[in-house]
Amino acid sequence: MDCTIQNLENAEEGYVKIERYNDASIQVLQNAYQTVLDNISGEDSKREGLVKTPLRVAKSIQFLTQGYQQDPVEILKSAMFKEEYRQMVLVKDIEIFSMCEHHMLPFFGKAHVAYIPNGYITGLSKIARVVDAFSRRLQVQERLTTQIKECIQDTLNPLGVAVVIEAQHMCMVMRGVQKQHSVTTTSDFSGAFQKQATRDEFINLIQSNLR
Repeated sequence: MDCTIQNLENAEEGYVKIERYNDASIQVLQNAYQTVLDNISGEDSKREGLVKTPLRVAKSIQFLTQGYQQDPVEILKSAMFKEEYRQMVLVKDIEIFSMCEHHMLPFFGKAHVAYIPNGYITGLSKIARVVDAFSRRLQVQERLTTQIKECIQDTLNPLGVAVVIEAQHMCMVMRGVQKQHSVTTTSDFSGAFQKQATRDEFINLIQSNLR
């Protein structure tokens, strides 16, 4: 059963926060995180600052993995339009926030997505929503890059798709090798973007500061 919580605190300013949680999962997750807190050596899980932490983290993890409840294909199909435009469409600097499936630590950065229409275009915001739907899951950056490309290619059937993601991984920054300024870049291309000239145009555009 889904529980919807509305925060109307700033309604007069036009801001309404709506959050949806699965009550059954929240309870299971809350119990699990309580066990985690109870087993952190040297910590007192009963102190004031931690009493509600298991519930907060349970809600947080549901929010951070909400992409499992979203259908990227349907997102694209909800705004498909016939159009004869056959030049590159690029949406760059799309913010991504995801969770590394190996350590469940965040990785974040930017995605650059382009496609060349072949009879159909989609709403520009839908590209960003597809990125969000795949990133709000337990992920690895390599798979995330390919999933975005394949979803757009299979749904819109364009002449080609290009995806580049640049991200910082907390599993590298906070633990392990602890290289604090490292950035991981992944890319995937299909169709026309496998040609050097088209790929170069895409790379030049994502590196430019055109406004």
